[in-house]
Order: sequence, then C-alpha cells, then structure tokens
Amino acid sequence: MRKEKRTKQNKKLKIFEIIVGIILLAIVLLIGYKKAPDYLTREVKDKTNLVINNNNVTAKMKQDVYIDEKGIIYLAKEDVQNYFDKYIYYNEETSTLVTTSDTKIATMQKDKKNIDINDSKVSIAGTVIEKEGKIYIPISEIGQSVYNVEVNYIKSTDRVIIDSLDRELKKADCSKNVAVRFKEKNFSKKLAKVKKGEKIVVISEEEKWSKVRTENGIVGYIKTNAIANLTYVRENMSEPKQIQGKVNLVWDYYSEFAKAPNRQNEQMQGVNVVSPSFFSLAKGSNGEIIDNAKQDGNNYVEWAHNNGYKVWPMFSNNSLLTTTENILNDETKRRNMIDNIVKLAEEYNVDGINVDFENMNQEDKNVYSRFIIELAPRLKDIGKTITVDVTAPDGSETWSLCFDRDTLADVSDYIVFMAYDQYGTGGNKVGTTAGYNWVENNINKFLGQEAVKKEKIILGIPLYTRLWKESGDKITSKVVNMKNVEETIPEGTQRKWDEDLKQDYVEYEENNATYKMWIEDKKSIKEKINLAKKYELAGIAFWEKDRETENFWEFVNEEYNK
Repeated sequence: MRKEKRTKQNKKLKIFEIIVGIILLAIVLLIGYKKAPDYLTREVKDKTNLVINNNNVTAKMKQDVYIDEKGIIYLAKEDVQNYFDKYIYYNEETSTLVTTSDTKIATMQKDKKNIDINDSKVSIAGTVIEKEGKIYIPISEIGQSVYNVEVNYIKSTDRVIIDSLDRELKKADCSKNVAVRFKEKNFSKKLAKVKKGEKIVVISEEEKWSKVRTENGIVGYIKTNAIANLTYVRENMSEPKQIQGKVNLVWDYYSEFAKAPNRQNEQMQGVNVVSPSFFSLAKGSNGEIIDNAKQDGNNYVEWAHNNGYKVWPMFSNNSLLTTTENILNDETKRRNMIDNIVKLAEEYNVDGINVDFENMNQEDKNVYSRFIIELAPRLKDIGKTITVDVTAPDGSETWSLCFDRDTLADVSDYIVFMAYDQYGTGGNKVGTTAGYNWVENNINKFLGQEAVKKEKIILGIPLYTRLWKESGDKITSKVVNMKNVEETIPEGTQRKWDEDLKQDYVEYEENNATYKMWIEDKKSIKEKINLAKKYELAGIAFWEKDRETENFWEFVNEEYNK
C-alpha cells in the first residue's frame, strides 16, 4: 500500500514538474517574442546596403545598387525617382534621360559620357546604362552636381552613404568604448562597436540614448553620455522666398504692339509684385520669344525696383494652340524656348517669370507639365521665382482640363488661380464674372481633388465685369472695367445684393433689350480678399492695372493686411 501510494505521489510530482516547465517555457518564449523587435534588425544581407540621410532604405528599393569595376555607383531609374526626382523622364526613342532637382536639370543619353547640366556641357566617367532591361543612373557621377548630395562607398561594410548637402550635419567624438545598438535599449542587438576617440555622425539626441552613424555607415543608438565635442559641420539650408509674407500682385498688361507703360510717378500701396507683359510667343514659333520689353522695359524694371516691387513679367503663349502644341511636343523646341526665357530673365534683371499659357490641348497636359518641370530649376538656379497661371478645374478641355495643377504647383513657387470668367464670351448663358460661391468652391477643389497646398495658391481677382445684353434670342456682352461701372449703369437703376455671389446685381430695359450686370466693386472684391485670408492662401493678384477705381490700392492694403 505504501509503495503504491509513493508511486502515485511520484507521478503527481512529475506531472507538476512538467506543468511548471511548460509555464516557464511559455514565459521565456513570451519574453523573447516581446524582445525580438529589439534584437532582430531585419538588415538586408548579401547585397550592398543604401543609406540615404541616415536611413537604411535597402529593403524598400526596387532594384539593387550596382557598382561597376571602376567603382562607379549606379541606382535604377525607379529608385532615383523614389528618392531624388519623382519627375525623372526617359525617352526610349532617343535614349535620352532628363532629371531635375530644385536648381538643376541634367540631360543625358544612354552610353554617352557628355551631358548637359543647365546650360553647361559636362563630361562624366559613367553613363546612363541599361542592365537587365532596367535603366541605371551613375549617381556617384552626378549626385553632387545635380541633386546636391554627397555619395560615398564604405567597402568594409558594403554600404553606399548618401547625404544631402543642404541638411544639418553634426559630428562628435566618442568619449569611451561603446556598443551601437539597434534600439534604445541595453537588451537590443549590438550592431557595432565604436572605440574611444572615433568620430560619429549624431542624428538625434535624447537624455539617455542618441541616434548616430558610425564612420563605416552603421546607424544605431549609443548612450548619450558617450558623446563628446559635438560640432555642427553644416546647418539646415534653405533659400529664402523673395516675398516674406503674402503676395500682392498686379498684372500690368499691354499688347505686343505697344510699349511698356511709364509708371514713373505712380505708387501702389501694399502691392509687392508687378507682372508686365514683356514676353510672348509668335505664331509659328519654334521656341523663339517676342521680346516686348526693350528700353521701356528697362525703365519699368528700374521704376519697380526703386519702389520696392518685385518684377515677375508675364510670358504668354498668346492662346496659340497649334504653335504651343508643336513646341511642347518637341524636346529641342521646348529646350530652345526654355533657354530663351532664361536669357531674357537675366538680361532684364527681373525677379521671376509668370507663365501664362492658355488654350491648350488636353492631350498636351503632361508635356506642358514637362515644360514647367524643366523651366523651374533653370530659373531657380539664377534666383528667379516662377509662377504659373491656371484656370478653375472641371471646365472645358482646352481651358481647364489641360492643367495638371498638382504637378505645376509642386515644381513652381506659386500657381495663380485665375478666378474669373465664370460666365464668359465662350458660353451662351449670362452670369457673373466671379461669384463668391463659385470662387470658394474652386478653392476647395484646388485644396482637395487637385491636392495643391494652400501656401502655393495665389488667388486672381478681376477688376472688371460684363454688361450682358439680351435682345430676343441673341445674347452679347462687353467688358466693363471696375472704374467705368458707375458711368455704364443708367442713373436711378436699382441695385440688389446677392448674398450667394456677394455682389450687387442690376437689370434694366433699354431700346427693347434687357441689360444685366453683376458688379465688381470694392464690396465684392473685399469678399474675395476675405476668401484668400480665410483659406490662408499665399496671396492675391489683380487683373489688371488701370481698371481699378481711385484709391483702390489703399483699400486693398487695408483690407488684406488688417
């Protein structure tokens, strides 16, 4: 009996021990599971790692880094597009690659070592190559000259390190031997050792742990108390905008058959940018530009600068649909047009260019974007601002659907929403030139469906309206400048305020015809200025000078800046 009892007790003890063992094992596995993210770095093995601005992006790359026998480092076009130039372009027919940065545009042909960077010809050791059906760019050859990055290869760890030269860089000494860990924890995996006195790049600092990069390109964490002699190698660098604060622009239009206006005795309170119509395309142009500035333009620029105005002349395509189509779709003509406008901007010492291309094919939307993508860095390289005029979304093919507003806004300094001609001569309906609700709805489209940032949008406001005439089935209209509204409306005509449009409306009969006008005056313009303020847009612009009433600029200055 005793033996039997002892046997049962032993069995129970073994079962208990097994249960305790299972529980302990579960605890160990649970702790290991929780600690695994701190220990498993998931680093990419057996290939060259790429570290861009202290981030190891190897696992996210489309293709592997390629290093040829001469040590030239290549990245696939898809990866350059992802990390350096989302608008990189390759023409398979001509084997030509075009890549841009903020201030540089490089044109390269496959297997040719001579390339164009802005307006200079450069010879490089590497070329654009094709490898296993993919296009590769010699990043080590063009990194600094095009993208403003420094490219280094660390052979000991098989790492390519790319640093942006306009970003902050801090270096320090290690004050003691220290382990570099994957995460900010003692338990985390050890990635490397740094000896006392070795240099490190300091990425970020916290009280206990700091993120660093070792001399051989390993990114991880060390104890903050191991950092000594912190030095700023360079600060964050960014180009200041020409206009500090909000833009207040006025277009100063004159035809290509006239001279630049003489403004010597004029001042416009609050205005900080003027846009005279200096430059335009002629019918049949191959990229040549009509220069309508000349000596009068020089005098105009001098007057503007003496009064503190920036000068962003308008460059118009004169609504020449076929000429515009031919230039935009031909790389040589497009480049010729870019070269010409850049030369003119330098010649007249202007501060920027306002591109005003209208009446274009919807099919040419992408090549128009290419034109601005390629023009922008050329202008920015010489310190010029680029603005692009666009219409309201969702209109006709040649008026509205020909603009990729998101791309245009992204690569330019500003886009100008020409918020007028809601009802214009092209339609058969009478209506306002720029109703408040229509303007606001389209601002929301810019911010929403068009994905344009508010700080990129300048709101264009009309200084004119239309007088509509209905005679039987016939509808006609004529433009009435803001300053001429009072003399156009018969005396005693009753005005009616439209709360949706935020304009006065008049209607009267004369000579068996009905006349209608939605009035643009200081009241209606005040409401549009308030929209620019409400949505925190980059600024306002007025079409055009000399259509305004007396003391108008003082009024705008007070309303916009209060």
